[in-house]
Parts: sequence; C-alpha cells; structure tokens
Amino acid sequence: MTVEAQPVGGERHRSLPTWLRAVRYYAYQYKRTWKGSVTTSFLYPVLYLAAMGVGLGSLVNKHVGVVDGLSYLDFIAPGLLAATAMQVAGNESMYPVMGAIKWWRTYYAMLATPLSVLDVLLGHLGWIVLRLLMVSVIYLGVMAAFGTIHSPLAVLAIPAAVLTGLAFAAPISAYAAAQNTDVGFTTIYRFILIPLFLFSGTFFPVSQLPAWLQPIAYATPLFHGVRLCRGLTEGHLGWQAALVSTAYLVVVFLVGCWLAERSYAKRLVV
Repeated sequence: MTVEAQPVGGERHRSLPTWLRAVRYYAYQYKRTWKGSVTTSFLYPVLYLAAMGVGLGSLVNKHVGVVDGLSYLDFIAPGLLAATAMQVAGNESMYPVMGAIKWWRTYYAMLATPLSVLDVLLGHLGWIVLRLLMVSVIYLGVMAAFGTIHSPLAVLAIPAAVLTGLAFAAPISAYAAAQNTDVGFTTIYRFILIPLFLFSGTFFPVSQLPAWLQPIAYATPLFHGVRLCRGLTEGHLGWQAALVSTAYLVVVFLVGCWLAERSYAKRLVV
C-alpha cells in the first residue's frame, strides 16, 4: 500500500493564485510598520470626530439644528469613514506605485518570477483592500464608541468604504504607473482629493451647493461612498440608492483596473 505525501508549506503556497504572492510580499513588508499605522488609524478618527463632530457639531446643533434629520456628529461620522477610505487608497496608489517602478523596482523583481503584469496589479490592489479593511474596521469601532451607529446594517459600511477606496485606487494607480516624477501627485491632492473631501457631502448636504455644482458632486465616487456609509449606519438607505451607488463604484473600479493594466503593461513590459 502506498501513502500519498502531504503537501508541505511551500507546495501550499504554490497552489495559491499567483497574485496573492504579491499580497504576501506587501504583508511581509508591513510587519515593520504596522504598529505606527494602527496607532494613526485609531487616532485620526478620534480626533476628527471629537473636533468636527463634538466640538463644531455642538455649535451646528445649537444654531442650525439637525442636518438632514441628523445631529451633526451622526451626519459627518459616516462621511468621514468614506473620505478616509478615499485618502488611504490615494496614499497607497501614488508613491508606492511609482516607487515600485522607478525607485525600488519592486515590480520588475516580481515580473522576474511567474507573476504576470496583471498579477502585479491585482497584488497591489489586494494589499490596498487589506489596508482599507483595517482602517474601516477601526473607524467603525470608533464611530460606535461615539454613539453614531444606529442600525445593524452599519457592518455593511465596511465593504462600502472598501469599495469607495478601490474606486479611487484603481484609476490613481493607472495614473501613477505612467509618471516619471511626483509632480502630478500634488495636483491630484490639491484639485481632486481635497475638493472631494470638502464638497462631496461629507460635511454638509450636497443640496446646499450652488445648483451648477450639484451635478458634479453627484457624479463623484466619494458622494456615492458617503451615501452608502451614511445610509447603512443610520439604517435609512433605500435599495434603489444602494444599487445605484454600488454599481457606480464598481464600474469606476473596473474601468480603473482596465486603465491600470494597460498603464502597467506599457511601463513594465519592455
């Protein structure tokens, strides 16, 4: 009678999808910095919610009253969850992508293995998913501590925030892969991420914007991420709004992936 050999650790790793090997690389690198990032991931929502939600919110509640039927703290907390996902995705999709091509040449090292260009892209996006999950879980926990969770559907705000981040990560990665300098990143921060942070419904309803700006705000990925997170944490998100916003974010992400694969291939394949 013969006994079949059991797979060893290396064989199990070889059975993984190839793009997951790239995710494992980023996770291994993250072991050196995770303590600092976890601390800031916890500290930022505490400071944001304390300063904007409690501090400024007390003035808003006193002089304005409710905002869209919510206290100001309840209004901005889920918006900040989506906006934070956008910021994290942007940070992970700019310098890390260009650096992996130009400075550290990490992508070229990956391509020297059985990984393909698509594997390299999916590996980086997969790592961004893990980062967004970590930040979103921490942020939702802080929101619960501040008493801004009013529905069991709030747990779905975590995948909603992750999807929001991916809708930014994929197209920004496509842009970053084509850059030779970091000059364009400043432009993205100043003219895209910061304006979206301020005018996509995070701090006040989009309906308060000038009429000509409202359609632009409605067309931004962050508006749909904010709507999903706010509706889920408050428990008043209609299925039509949820479907439209989810579909919008998925389409933006898929288009971004298509653009990113083309940009990566053009830059990495000699």
